[in-house]
Amino acid sequence: MTDPLLRIDDLHVDIASRNRTVHALDGISLDLAPGEALGIVGESGCGKTMTALSVLGLLPSGGSVTGGRITFDGQDLAEGGEKVLREVRGNTIGMVFQDPLTSLNPTMTIGAQVAEPLLLHRDITKREAWERAQDMLRLVGMDQPAERMKNYPHQLSGGMRQRVAIAMALVCEPRLLIADEPTTALDVTTQHQILELIDDLRSRLGMAMILVTHDLGVIAHRVDRVAVMYAGKVAESAGVGDLFARPRHRYTEALFAALPEKAVVGATELRTIPGLPPNLASPQHGCRFAARCSFATDECRTQEPPLTGDGHRFACFHPVPEEAGTPLDVEPYDSGRAGAVVPEGAALLEITDLHKDFPLRGGPFSRSRGTVSAVGGVTLTIRKGETFGMVGESGCGKTTMGRMVAGLETPTSGAIAFEGEDLATMDRAHRRTHRRKIQMMFQDSTAAMDPRMRVGTILREPLVIQGVGDRAEQDRVVAELLDAVGLPRGAVDRYPHEFSGGQRQRLGLARALTLSPELIVADEPVSALDVSVQAQILNLMRDLQRDRGLTYLFISHDLAVVRYLADTVGVMYLGKLVEAGPADQVYARPLHPYTRGLLDTVNVPDPGITAPERAPLSGETPSAARPPSGCRFRTRCPLAQDICAEVEPLASTPDGEGHQVACHFPLVREAAA
Repeated sequence: MTDPLLRIDDLHVDIASRNRTVHALDGISLDLAPGEALGIVGESGCGKTMTALSVLGLLPSGGSVTGGRITFDGQDLAEGGEKVLREVRGNTIGMVFQDPLTSLNPTMTIGAQVAEPLLLHRDITKREAWERAQDMLRLVGMDQPAERMKNYPHQLSGGMRQRVAIAMALVCEPRLLIADEPTTALDVTTQHQILELIDDLRSRLGMAMILVTHDLGVIAHRVDRVAVMYAGKVAESAGVGDLFARPRHRYTEALFAALPEKAVVGATELRTIPGLPPNLASPQHGCRFAARCSFATDECRTQEPPLTGDGHRFACFHPVPEEAGTPLDVEPYDSGRAGAVVPEGAALLEITDLHKDFPLRGGPFSRSRGTVSAVGGVTLTIRKGETFGMVGESGCGKTTMGRMVAGLETPTSGAIAFEGEDLATMDRAHRRTHRRKIQMMFQDSTAAMDPRMRVGTILREPLVIQGVGDRAEQDRVVAELLDAVGLPRGAVDRYPHEFSGGQRQRLGLARALTLSPELIVADEPVSALDVSVQAQILNLMRDLQRDRGLTYLFISHDLAVVRYLADTVGVMYLGKLVEAGPADQVYARPLHPYTRGLLDTVNVPDPGITAPERAPLSGETPSAARPPSGCRFRTRCPLAQDICAEVEPLASTPDGEGHQVACHFPLVREAAA
């Protein structure tokens, strides 16, 4: 057998601060063969990223390896010190970080940053390094690499910045690539392109890879083996097919059950994992998952289960029976809400021919050089009590739509009628009254809250501004809001940074509910959350909708989440609404080629689903400053003909009332032929 390229033996990592020491990793053991891909999954705080950072000695302040060995290509990295690690970083081991914007130097050009590892680790001239850096940008699919070399990170899109980060990690042709959540914030098509790129480069360069992610769909199709981590330990490890078909640890089983794809027919909620992971600053006894496990016994609470097994290893006293069968039964286009009835209440929000153009400027003091068509004539209706899910790639206009509805952007033209009154032409006094009825839930809950204000002040602020009640009444409302979102009333005295990501998103929902709105615009509210916390937030949103009669405009690039939550789905492309209809119809029988392409691009969390008829989207989205004539999707559409360039398609209902599509050649006609 081939000796492992990387071997981690009984690794212990502590992070010491002034008041406590967190035992972040407690006896991690992993092997990685040359050319092999290992996926590491688990909830936030389980130790995934800490394991990856330990390999390169990039631990946070106060972090240190207190035990164990990390052997790479026969060399002990834990004992080698900083000199050895500097020789390895960016040379024989490359790393792609989660947020490329913060990992790239904003003061250096792209070319200088990609060439830097070559100048550090190779005996070549600056000219040679520049040429090889340009070749690497071309290899990672960067268009016009010579021009991009002169750009700065802020001038690139998120997907392009991630390609730059990959180019930096691979420019020295390392033997191991560590990718830490490389596609978390990307839409499905950009995610697919980045993952395909990494797979292709791995094949060309013969690299091994460690892929850290909470996305089980990505894991299912991109790695050979999986390690499931929980509370600083490996709970289970196996080949990817074996793990998905026969998970043995109860924690792994619970992760699968929390997937939106597992939502059953009708209104049945997602399964969630109760409680929270243990505090790793405190001594741990027994199985660390016992407090959250419905199968736990006294043995689990007093004794730590060993990691046992041959090939498929797990640490559980009461494992899932082998004959339990496949935990997932996911059809790629099964809606998960078949039979759900779209609410037939009165129209709450009616948008008519809505446009939003932004001026295109060369600098803060320069004249406009044209416009960016962010939203190009959208018409839709949202009924009272329904959830309208809006999906599409980054830059399609979803967030701009939400901000106009919430009153944070002013439309260029068109109408936004809320309860029959046009918000765009309403005077200031009326707009203030209506603004109470429309609230927004932001993607980044941390950035949406003032870090200097306590939670009680944050939640009470809208009541103070609107002059609602006295201090006692406001405190009562805040207490009820915390109860509604499942947080303790004592949270009023804490600051936002003292909460976990999921708890902060609960606070964001509570803030949106403060003024008892009728419509909540939720902009990517669960995109950065792991699968178990995501399930809790989604269930909470459905419960509050039922109890309070809420209406949601739910914006997301995660098609599985929208499939679970939405009654009606609208698909946007480059500022246009190309398809809209009941969720079960749109997912089961998409009419627009773009919708079909999006669905084909999704990573279904089942390694067995590799249908050859799936055709993921390809190509780049055109610039919104120069959108194509006619149908804006025609430059990427496999069905495009001359008429698509000449005439903009109008919305029609070829597949029945309520399911609209704007396409000259909808897929229903193709199927009928």
